[in-house]
Amino acid sequence: MTSNRIEDYAIVGDLHTAAMVSVYGSIDWLCLPRFDSPACFAALLGSEEAGRWQLAPAGSGRCTRRRYRDETLILETEWETAGGQVRIIDFMPVRDHAADLVRIVEGVSGVVEMEMELIFRFDYGHVTPWVTSTEGGIHAVAGPDAVLVTTDVPLAGRAERTVAEFTVEAGDRVSFVLTWFPSHEPRPTPADPEQALAATELFWTRWSAQSKAYGPHTDAIQRSLITLKALTYAPTGGIVAAPTTSLPEQLGGPRNWDYRYCWLRDATLALQSLLTAGYTEEAVAWRDWLLRAVAGDPADLRIMYGLDGRRRLPEESLEWLGGYDDSRPVRLGNAASDQLQLDVWGEVLDGLSLTRATIGAGDDAWNVQRALVEHLATIWREPDNGLWEMRGPRRHFTHSKVMSWVAVDRMIQGAKQFGLAGPVRRWERLRAEIRRDILANGYDAKRNTFVQSYGSTDLDAALLLIPRVGFLPPDDPRIVGTIDAIQKDLTDDGLVLRYRPQRSDDGLPGEEGVFIACSFWMVDALIGAGRREEAETLFGRLLSLRNDLGLLSEEWDPHASRQLGNMPQAYSHFALVRAAFHLLSGGVATTQDRIPIASEKD
Repeated sequence: MTSNRIEDYAIVGDLHTAAMVSVYGSIDWLCLPRFDSPACFAALLGSEEAGRWQLAPAGSGRCTRRRYRDETLILETEWETAGGQVRIIDFMPVRDHAADLVRIVEGVSGVVEMEMELIFRFDYGHVTPWVTSTEGGIHAVAGPDAVLVTTDVPLAGRAERTVAEFTVEAGDRVSFVLTWFPSHEPRPTPADPEQALAATELFWTRWSAQSKAYGPHTDAIQRSLITLKALTYAPTGGIVAAPTTSLPEQLGGPRNWDYRYCWLRDATLALQSLLTAGYTEEAVAWRDWLLRAVAGDPADLRIMYGLDGRRRLPEESLEWLGGYDDSRPVRLGNAASDQLQLDVWGEVLDGLSLTRATIGAGDDAWNVQRALVEHLATIWREPDNGLWEMRGPRRHFTHSKVMSWVAVDRMIQGAKQFGLAGPVRRWERLRAEIRRDILANGYDAKRNTFVQSYGSTDLDAALLLIPRVGFLPPDDPRIVGTIDAIQKDLTDDGLVLRYRPQRSDDGLPGEEGVFIACSFWMVDALIGAGRREEAETLFGRLLSLRNDLGLLSEEWDPHASRQLGNMPQAYSHFALVRAAFHLLSGGVATTQDRIPIASEKD
């Protein structure tokens, strides 16, 4: 059980992993040494006994404000008590020789009594480490993992927990440094708290200064970009979908997934967001990760990969964890990694086409692209599991066919624009064939709307992407009809659902919230259809769904008015950045357009 809402959490990270810090002063989720490693703290998944780190004023103190320090990932939480005020500064220094998590308690006024409680558990709360006292702190070890905690205050052991009680006055600064390292290696030198704070602030300030964002939504764009940077695994350039696993799409339900991996369908959105904002280095790193991940037999293309590009992500349930708000099972790994999802061929080739036009690509990339499209030419007529990774029967999803068209279209564009070798005429015939198939089977002329799958009357939010990828103009009557149909039949309280689970036979019981990225897609679609006022109204409402720090999860419950799903969610923040820039440009934008914002700002 947990009393914290999903939106109560903030993220701090070091470009290898991340910690989730609640508004109540507890760190309830931390995987060490990287995003997909067994967690050191897993209380977010159902039990304090699974590991947590609580640091807060004793008694009845209350949090009065929290914020990120300027354009950084340094979290500051301020508390007020009867005796005075205190500030807690949480951050992870950008990784150098070791993984550090730093917490600094700063006295602001008066005298404040503080309490600290630290519960170590490895292997997702399953293993209790052996903890011993050491000079200036404690040392915990279990199997391959070791953790060192250093502080100036006395620590004590109590019922397999480490506790401390101390007092801070105005001007005092008390620090705690948690350092992970492999248990077979010598203990590293922990970070100096104050030096690490200065270095971390300098890193994020310099990084944010590169941004080309401007206009009325600059703060929202930049916070999203910082969040996306925080979800980057620096050694490979991969971007995880979220730093958490199994935060539910329906409270108490089974729709709980592990998102600590890299999805190929994030490729184009990631590249667009980064390039449009001026972050070329990150775009190059993501492109290079993408090329390494998809290299090999095109028939073995996966929809998602590990941080290092590994392909096998077997799914299992962690039965000893109760799940967030009793939402079970808690899952590790993701069985969807083995599904056939035809749209990923389009996402990959769309993304690589974009990078070729903006940051360049070599002959090896083109050879990979050719192999991918040639394999797609042999399988595009097959039914698949679709964008939403449905665990029900495969079918002919309209979006999958549209993205197959995109894959071929981008190859034709690349060959013509850059003089690259390829059977262009054959590709043109294939593109025309796919287009005819979609218009004949994926469009309901009677209702004037595209449909989720061939022969179905169901709707799907992914249909809003048809103009974004350039399949039809955004003001085409068939697109306008699809927008109207989705607004009428696929929304809840004005926000867009992915699809209606019980109609779509997705293989799982229960329902889910509205998918935040889909409503941002509606913003894009409305702009393209010339309905700017509607788009601006919806965009403003979507910004209001962010938590107090500007963070978005995967979904929103419009009835309980709370966030759902893994958090923070890259897909939601990609979509926010894209929609914000689209509003700024004021025109029609497809995935092949790099919205020219630098000149306007400069």
